[in-house]
Amino acid sequence: MPGGTQKWYLETFPEHRHTLTFPQLTHFKGLQVIGGKDCQAVTKTPEHKATFKIGQNITVTALHTPCHTQDSICWFMEDGNDRVVFTGDTLFIGGMSTSSLVAIALSLMTKQGCGRFFEGTPAEMDTALNETLAALPPDTKVYPGHEYTQQNVKFLLKALPKSDHVRELEAFAENNEQTQGKKTIGDEKKYNVFMRLQDPVVQDFTGQKDSVEVMRVLREQKNAG
Repeated sequence: MPGGTQKWYLETFPEHRHTLTFPQLTHFKGLQVIGGKDCQAVTKTPEHKATFKIGQNITVTALHTPCHTQDSICWFMEDGNDRVVFTGDTLFIGGMSTSSLVAIALSLMTKQGCGRFFEGTPAEMDTALNETLAALPPDTKVYPGHEYTQQNVKFLLKALPKSDHVRELEAFAENNEQTQGKKTIGDEKKYNVFMRLQDPVVQDFTGQKDSVEVMRVLREQKNAG
């Protein structure tokens, strides 16, 4: 990569496993580093839903999804009839952000705001997944920052044990080492419990009806294994 002619570098959030270091970035002369305000060497932070072009054909839309970090941005891209979204650590195939919610129980233990877990709240993740990302066209292919599908399926089978969609995902993950870009937003709505907060089966599993509380309990249960 050093000495290359790359012009664009998009960051989903400031985390070393997802980003180049500042010395690496300086190898690219004139490189535009586009991401959240806390991302390394960032030169531009687009507003939520702001759009710009890469080349002549690719339209990029910045989708702010604060929770994993407060400056997390998912990148929705369209090229003709092809659509993809790069979700970083906000949405995984069959799952959602993990480390951002490790201390989720604090939201019940503090009266100062919503209670912080890493940098966000259950309400923010509900908005990120079920308003911002769920509004994308259903054929949008999902590219998360990590391959966690097989372990995510284990939890889905607990929450939706009779779901044919979960069983299909289980078989798919067993036969595909990499699942990024092979599932869509429409697929996620069928089996991803974090995008099915109104599903009576999911609500029974959590013992909650309110969407934010369902999100909170789902994360606690997944943390507990």
